[in-house]
Amino acid sequence: MEFPSEFTTKMKDLLGSDYEAWQNCYNEPRLYGLRVNTNKISPDEFSKIAPFELKRIAWIPNGFYYDGDNISPAKHPYYYAGLYYLQEPSAMTPANTLMVSKGEKVLDLCAAPGGKSTEVGAALKGEGVLVANDISASRCRALLKNIELSGIGNSCILCETPEKLAMTFPEYFDKILLDAPCSGEGMFRKEPKMIGAWKEHGPDYFCKIQKGLILKAAEMLIPGGLLVYSTCTFDRKENEEVIDYLLEERPEFEVKEINYYEGYSKGIASDNCKHPDELRKTIRLFPHKLRGEGHFIALLKKEKIADASVNPGKCDENHHGNIGNKKNADNFKIPQEVIEFFEGWGEEFINDVNRVILKGNHLLLLPENINTAGLRALRTGLLLGECKKGRFEPSQALAMAIKKDRYPNCLNFSADDPRVIRYLKGETLEMNTNISKMIEPGTDSGETVNGNLGSCANWKLICVDSYPLGFAKETNGLLKNKYLAGWRML
Repeated sequence: MEFPSEFTTKMKDLLGSDYEAWQNCYNEPRLYGLRVNTNKISPDEFSKIAPFELKRIAWIPNGFYYDGDNISPAKHPYYYAGLYYLQEPSAMTPANTLMVSKGEKVLDLCAAPGGKSTEVGAALKGEGVLVANDISASRCRALLKNIELSGIGNSCILCETPEKLAMTFPEYFDKILLDAPCSGEGMFRKEPKMIGAWKEHGPDYFCKIQKGLILKAAEMLIPGGLLVYSTCTFDRKENEEVIDYLLEERPEFEVKEINYYEGYSKGIASDNCKHPDELRKTIRLFPHKLRGEGHFIALLKKEKIADASVNPGKCDENHHGNIGNKKNADNFKIPQEVIEFFEGWGEEFINDVNRVILKGNHLLLLPENINTAGLRALRTGLLLGECKKGRFEPSQALAMAIKKDRYPNCLNFSADDPRVIRYLKGETLEMNTNISKMIEPGTDSGETVNGNLGSCANWKLICVDSYPLGFAKETNGLLKNKYLAGWRML
């Protein structure tokens, strides 16, 4: 691979005696990875049903390598069931480093297309809130799809500037992930076309953006909270120097040690950095030292209050409470058709009028303790479905959020059943009157029907090996396909 001379000169200075080994690794093929969605299945469970050969990624508990030259995991029904996300191995590291716990409030500031957000959302285990933001409206659409595909309902998908977010959420988040836009030097092997982009916008362009972003992230973190800053580039201006800048501007921050794995390298401070000892706690991932591409990661903790005028964790309840709480409590009544649908399978959250709102025809289940009013939001919470002239139609997002075997009216197919592909392509299916019971994974198709279904009786949840794919509406022995058009298999 041929690099610009300016870039190779810089890398020789950065790597010293390691330069030749680094250069030689670019003659090796790129690596492909997938990360198991622990919101739906454990890594061990997935290993048992995986339809292709996998090898563990040493430093990512739910990460695997696959042979991307010979298989296409994105074309398998398990991908459409949200069981895994395709992600470069090193790119899995930042979200894993953030150590998100159940019930926290977490911000992914530059989130699209959603690889890191989906990992963070899975770690929340259905509680707390994930705010996934990206300033690009077009990239936000891919972000929304990936979060819904992963079954993460306690999320807000925003398309806002960092400045507007910082004004709205001062010292609000427990954890923040800032995977900053960068010159992309670490991805040259994976995406050779990025070399051309680097020539147009290099480190000098991006480091100014990164310094602005990290200061805004700092404003939104609670005292005691953790911030992960990451890039996929090698340049010290975009990495260690950005962290050094934060430590100068916000002395309440300190760099925390990151659990060390074989192949990690310590941060490399520039001569002009004022905190070299702190910067050595950051880590670098080099493609000649581990089986992945280039990355930089820093874990930071906010130790004290920067500004005494801000009361951390005591923001106005009307500002950060659920959207329209008082209005809902006083005036909102959940439509009867919605009640009948959810009573059919015993879901009790629909009775919480403080978390359920009707926005136009869209019925939404909101995350707790957050208000996105005044912000550009693609989605706030879980889209349950639409109310249409006295009837309720459940959404694709709801189907993906239903846990395995939870819905009482399922039509289950094995992964190799051709009807699965037909469904994913949007085709109408015929009901099999001989189907009588729920199947075990890997067996022939089967059906489960439990209890008094109410209006659920007409809505089949189509599953692959018991993992939901989407809904179909049963009418006169036919299943009208309700799989979301924009998600269909081509």
